[in-house]
Amino acid sequence: TWYITESGNDTTATGASGDPFRSIQAGINFSFNTDSVTVAAGTYVENINFRGRNIKVVGADRETTIIDGDSAGTVVSMSACSNATLLSGFTLKNGAGVNGGGLYLFNSEPVISNLLITENSASTNGGGIHFDLSSPSLENVTITGNSATGSGGGMYCRNNSSPILGNVTISANTASNSGGGLYLQTSNPIIDNLFVQNNSAFRGGGITCFNNSSPTLKNISINANSSSHNGGGIWITTYSNPSLLNVAITNNST
Repeated sequence: TWYITESGNDTTATGASGDPFRSIQAGINFSFNTDSVTVAAGTYVENINFRGRNIKVVGADRETTIIDGDSAGTVVSMSACSNATLLSGFTLKNGAGVNGGGLYLFNSEPVISNLLITENSASTNGGGIHFDLSSPSLENVTITGNSATGSGGGMYCRNNSSPILGNVTISANTASNSGGGLYLQTSNPIIDNLFVQNNSAFRGGGITCFNNSSPTLKNISINANSSSHNGGGIWITTYSNPSLLNVAITNNST
């Protein structure tokens, strides 16, 4: 286990519990598969990359352990990470990426839990999260106040990404194009217990299902979203066939 604290030192420290590193990236850099990086409460201004390592990076608590991207890039990036990888217990904020301001995944399937992803932006797609060829598991995640110049203000899934979502809130995100809350393109996620509310976009204020996207939506609330063109709550197009069970679509506008 590698230890990180605000008072640590990346130059001389060993990363032991009594001699912690200052940055989360230092702990990742020294780690090997199956290692853990334990992060104490505090604010860490950095943009971290898992470097394809199947490790556990865990913060003390998402309310007190903050990774601030400082508008210098995506806050957390993962590529080629397996389901043995864990990211848990953080706030990811102030990221600014081309795709995925808060979190970017490519060809990965980690476990993501107990996160707050907020105040991030993407100059193209996925203000909060961008999944490409990735099927992670998300549990107890809140995605709020993010924006995308393209699509997927809160979350963008493409290229056969099929995440499993449970107890996720996507709220108050915006997209200039489609999918203010959630945008799906050729993706088939399994979603249970999702709240999509107060998001906005040109099309699909809450959710957009595009280009052969057929998600399973169970126990979903799509409420008070808005679009300026099509589908205030949900916009379904181009051979998409979602399955809806116990879904409430209320108070949306277009």
